[in-house]
Amino acid sequence: MTLVSMKEMLQRAKREQYAVGQFNVNGLSWVHAILDGAQQENAPVIVAASDRLIDFLGGYRLTANMVRTLVEEKGITVPVALHLDHGKTVESCFKAIDAGFTSVMYDGSHDPIEINIRDTKRVVEYAAAHGVSVEAEVGTVGGMEDGLIGGISYADLGECVRIVEETGIDALAAALGSVHGKYVGEPKLGFVEMEAISRAIGVPLVLHGASGIPTHQLHRAIDLGHAKVNINTECVTVWSEQLRRTLAEDAETTEPRKILTPAREAIRQAVREKIQEFRSSGRAGQAVEQLEGYGVQS
Repeated sequence: MTLVSMKEMLQRAKREQYAVGQFNVNGLSWVHAILDGAQQENAPVIVAASDRLIDFLGGYRLTANMVRTLVEEKGITVPVALHLDHGKTVESCFKAIDAGFTSVMYDGSHDPIEINIRDTKRVVEYAAAHGVSVEAEVGTVGGMEDGLIGGISYADLGECVRIVEETGIDALAAALGSVHGKYVGEPKLGFVEMEAISRAIGVPLVLHGASGIPTHQLHRAIDLGHAKVNINTECVTVWSEQLRRTLAEDAETTEPRKILTPAREAIRQAVREKIQEFRSSGRAGQAVEQLEGYGVQS
């Protein structure tokens, strides 16, 4: 299976009220674990690299080649989109597209809406020529994001409608009470605002900061139009916890494979559990025919 755009997989997920999981890459172990977990669950999946980590991962091209090569070597048959998460600039989105990413997020949420729309439109125009899907953001998701701590700023309904209609984006992250990182107390999502925005814009919604949201709230968000759910904190948490356990059990070992393999397996299991929670298990087979030939990168 070659890498595909996320546009049609999200449209189908929205129609059938499940969500496709986006799982962020923090190194090679994550790519292995995400692909293996999705394959075992027979689920479409979005492998994402945050723009702030691109240099750490070796650059846009190396990241794209790493994902594409592992898809081929592992014989992955489920639909896989490679997504740039929180693209910091228009130029970084262009670089990701040129490198072989099949989806990008331009995050202009910290700018005035006029600038956000202007720059998002530039990304959409460039992406369209390459069969690449585009996600935008309105409002501010709270918590830790790209090294900065911020509060929640709810998305404005009118601004959500404008950015969809004026740019032609494929998915919208509308800030509605979720936060990046760990929650203090139970999350309180704005379901009234969520329903109004979903009805008004038509395109799939994206839930950022989903790690730690209770299942009942997550399912309600999916029912109200969230077709993409982003997970990172839960995966890095189980990875680090397992790494500490492995080292504590055998403090003398210096073999990287022995140290890292159980941590990779912890990520894989977390990916499988989230896919099941998103109700996307078993959805890959029906999606393949729709996705073949659309936005494919070889």
